Amino acid sequence: MKILLLSDIHANFPALEAIARNVSAIDFDLICNCGDTTVYAPFPNETIKWLRNHKVISILGNTDRKVLRLSKGKKLKKPNKPEKRIMYTWTMDAIKKSNLRYLKNCKKQKIIRAGGIDIGLYHGSPEDPDEFLFHTTAEDRFRALAKKTEQKVICVGHSHTPFYKEVEDTVFINPGSVGRMFDGNPAASFAVLEIRKKKITVAHHRVPWKISKMKKALHQHNLPSIYATMYEQGRKLN
Repeated sequence: MKILLLSDIHANFPALEAIARNVSAIDFDLICNCGDTTVYAPFPNETIKWLRNHKVISILGNTDRKVLRLSKGKKLKKPNKPEKRIMYTWTMDAIKKSNLRYLKNCKKQKIIRAGGIDIGLYHGSPEDPDEFLFHTTAEDRFRALAKKTEQKVICVGHSHTPFYKEVEDTVFINPGSVGRMFDGNPAASFAVLEIRKKKITVAHHRVPWKISKMKKALHQHNLPSIYATMYEQGRKLN
């Protein structure tokens, strides 16, 4: 069983496309996405179309939940910064109904059975979809989460930080962010999970992508230029 793990695409289709060119989707038994599919890049429809076409198992992230909130005619309490809010309202205006339905059908978390083991897909953590887990998070916290879950593998996103950790016989994996890495390297991040006779191996990968395509699209849609700078630098500046 070979699984492609994605997270935090943030509508960055050029980055997702670069991963797809680097690894063939047909080489995988499953593709899983830990949320934040939308917002902060102007390619929500291309991104979701790819996920739909490849039958990706997706869950919701915090940006996706806010888009769904807007789709119900509700207002956003956060973010407060205008250059952030416009990325949500622009996404809501641009997203196609069929792709919005895809998001509506996604859950906040999902448990799947693959290779004879249970795998939990969460955005933040099994306890809180908005919790940030890093490789530097205290081991006691990972241990507490492991004791409260029955899955052998827990896949998370949200922190945009790739890591692999085994605690209390539970494997924690964050594939990093496809679309918005914050470590100074703009290359797209993903992970490959392999399960053979219940033995687990994990490999993290980084792939460069066409930032020029992103900059051109941001300019065409009159979106804040600060995002072009962030994509170029691979850093969060707001």
